[in-house]
Amino acid sequence: MERTFEDWLIVSDVDGTLNNKYRRLPQRNYDAIKRFTELGGNFTLASGRTVVSISRTYNTVPANQPAIILNGGAIYDVNKQETVWSSPIGDTGMQFVRDIAKKFCMKFYALDIGIFTENLVYLVRNGVFANTMLAFDGAPYVVTNMDNVPNDGWLKVIFWGAPNTINALKAHIDDVGNPDAHFMASSIVTLEMLQKGTHKGTAVLKLADMLGIDHSHVAAIGNYYNDFDMLKSVGFPACAAQSPKPIHDVCKYVACHCNRGCVADLIEHIMSMETHYLMEA
Repeated sequence: MERTFEDWLIVSDVDGTLNNKYRRLPQRNYDAIKRFTELGGNFTLASGRTVVSISRTYNTVPANQPAIILNGGAIYDVNKQETVWSSPIGDTGMQFVRDIAKKFCMKFYALDIGIFTENLVYLVRNGVFANTMLAFDGAPYVVTNMDNVPNDGWLKVIFWGAPNTINALKAHIDDVGNPDAHFMASSIVTLEMLQKGTHKGTAVLKLADMLGIDHSHVAAIGNYYNDFDMLKSVGFPACAAQSPKPIHDVCKYVACHCNRGCVADLIEHIMSMETHYLMEA
């Protein structure tokens, strides 16, 4: 009897993992996901992307469970077009961002700031970094001042700047103390902020609990430091071959380069491993 995979959840990062370096989906990944879900497996995506952007990517693959969006700020059911869980930034974190926009930016003017809610991004300081990313993402946004931003529903904040500016911001955070927030670098020119204790891993395990899947049967694959917490959280962490060494070090499985279909590598490995166990039982 062929092994089925209702008891597994596999979650994939998007850029540099599901998609290749040219932001294209390798056919091998599509075929493996389709095979896995046809055999009952649970598959979805985890990304820093917004609802609009993740929906476009989600609909290119045979995913069948809600997606992790905004690097763990929320879980979004693409098919039902509704948020099923979220972890908004609290009052302390919101005040910290207001202070950064007012005080820190007086010294480091070229710091872009975007406040991400479920359906809209508020650019309270905009420049080339923010405009470039949001143009690529296709997310709805407005350029406004802090007074016009709602006082609730903040799911993620991104600070964009040149590397020296981002480093200065990190030093400032160390000086003033952590404002009940979780910070992570998603590139050398970005620092992202979520509510304390919130990251991709938090949301992935929350989804697993919703589905009734044991954490030991939750696999995740990523390629960069914004995947680090997710990979440390799940039972079976994996990474693309081109990932930095610290990412390799926390993984149980290293797949091929994303250009060659690393998600397919992971799926085929799990399916082969579980089939082998079944035959031995």
